[in-house]
Amino acid sequence: MNKTFCGIRFDTCTVGERLKELRAEKGIGQNKLARDLDLSNASISYWENGLQEPGAAALFKLARYFGVSADYILGLSDY
Repeated sequence: MNKTFCGIRFDTCTVGERLKELRAEKGIGQNKLARDLDLSNASISYWENGLQEPGAAALFKLARYFGVSADYILGLSDY
């Protein structure tokens, strides 16, 4: 499913896939990620299942936490 974020179209499936991949690489579950970033478990689940996309503040937290760019999470770059 394609969405628009700050005027840029991206695939919410890619966002979910990237988050799952990043969590797996770090060896953490959704609950730990939510606790570490002071986010709700439901938000993590919704993002990973393509039901919602992270807002700018959450995207910033995710990128810093995983040490990747927001563009990577959004599927706009491969690194």
